[in-house]
Amino acid sequence: MGKSAKSLLVVVIVTIIALVFAHFAGAGSVELFGTSAFFLCAVIALLVNWIAFIPSATAQTDKFYDSIGAVTYLSVTATACYAAYNAAGSLDMRAMVVAVMVAIWCVRLGTFLYARIHAAGGNDSRFEKIRVNPPRFLVAWTLQALWVIFTASAALAIITSTARVPLDVFFWVGAAIWLLGIVFETVADRQKSAFKDDASNKGKFINVGLWAWCRHPNYFGEITLWFGILVIAVPILSGLSWLVVISPVFVFLLLTKISGINLQDAQAKERWGDDPGYQAYRANTPALFPRPPKG
Repeated sequence: MGKSAKSLLVVVIVTIIALVFAHFAGAGSVELFGTSAFFLCAVIALLVNWIAFIPSATAQTDKFYDSIGAVTYLSVTATACYAAYNAAGSLDMRAMVVAVMVAIWCVRLGTFLYARIHAAGGNDSRFEKIRVNPPRFLVAWTLQALWVIFTASAALAIITSTARVPLDVFFWVGAAIWLLGIVFETVADRQKSAFKDDASNKGKFINVGLWAWCRHPNYFGEITLWFGILVIAVPILSGLSWLVVISPVFVFLLLTKISGINLQDAQAKERWGDDPGYQAYRANTPALFPRPPKG
């Protein structure tokens, strides 16, 4: 089997995983057009990315990859809200708040990532080799859809659920956890941007602000906020809908084992591995879970 055929097979497998997961995780979902709204959200996530893939592959550019990720989150959230409103004539408070939470996170992160890529010249080094190969590039776009489906699953379960539960301790605890996460992520990103914009820091590693508390505070914030949404979802989960527990678990594994900490730590070692200051920073600063800096 050739490389292109293998890539297309991966696309098929990822698509099946996404749709099967959405079918079962959406067991408690309201219906839209006679189909589970949760399942339709998964279909829309795939379609948005496949449609965006066409002009991107033609131009061999990944300039809008992260932006389309944000568009995908907004699209599935809007679809979920419409389905819930269409089924019950209104959205309950839990669903409305979670929809706003996802939108705030999405717009903030999407804008930040777009600005970062634009500042780097419009290209992401992750796609340097695959954007010129349409089948491999299609894999990346399909995986982005799967990322949205898994990550947003707890939020989609809340919004599309046929069960409506008054605001309770799970809501308030989850909301507090989400707030901690979004603040941590936002502040960490701004601190790193400011550090990089300072010419006197050229060639240096960041070890100030939240980055003195852990080496990847933005990732801690990301994992935390999705865990908060899962906590909010607990009262409406039952049966197969508990599959959405994958949301923060997936984010954790993605950022610690696949495309986050492991890759960035490897790059940091290449740049500063022989620097005694970096060695001390690495030895005294936790990778993910923050703690006050020593001394």
